[in-house]
Amino acid sequence: MNPEQLFLSLCIGVGLSAACGFRIFIPLFITSLASRSGDLALSEGFAWIGSDAALIAFGVATVVEIGAYYIPWLDNLLDTMASPTAVIAGTIVTASIISDVNPFLKWSLAIIAGGGAAGTVQAMTVFFRGASTLGTGGVANPVLATAELGGSTILGGMAIFIPFAAIIILPVVLGVVIWRVQVRRKRLQIEPEAEVAV
Repeated sequence: MNPEQLFLSLCIGVGLSAACGFRIFIPLFITSLASRSGDLALSEGFAWIGSDAALIAFGVATVVEIGAYYIPWLDNLLDTMASPTAVIAGTIVTASIISDVNPFLKWSLAIIAGGGAAGTVQAMTVFFRGASTLGTGGVANPVLATAELGGSTILGGMAIFIPFAAIIILPVVLGVVIWRVQVRRKRLQIEPEAEVAV
């Protein structure tokens, strides 16, 4: 694999892995569909992702996962369990895209880039879901679940069809989120001080 193809594969893998941070099974389902339609070539040893059994399993798991995140308090439990699973899914998705390279390089990239992207996005969702649960008693969590569903679907689709855009959007989104968290934290620090002064 030449450097350009490796970079393109890595962009696709990281985009799909980041989508795993929002929802674990949607990117796997998208990968399976794209493999079956011929829009995505899977590396050796990962053809099973495009099989009938995998497509059905990922489809059912996707529907169950989407529904479960709309159940109050269960969504927080799922986020806790999803953190390590998202990293594993992100690693597998990235490894399934990278082909014709040394296995050590392939798995190093899959773990660091794929697993890292999935873990970072998943940590972000855990933080916001926890803040939403504490701040609204879980009332706003369905809105958050819908945003995460949209994020996973859009990012997963972009990773397949416009991978460079997906890889550019990811750091921008993370940057905006980090900025918002810092602004909120500063606001919370200022408000108690203002109350004490009064």
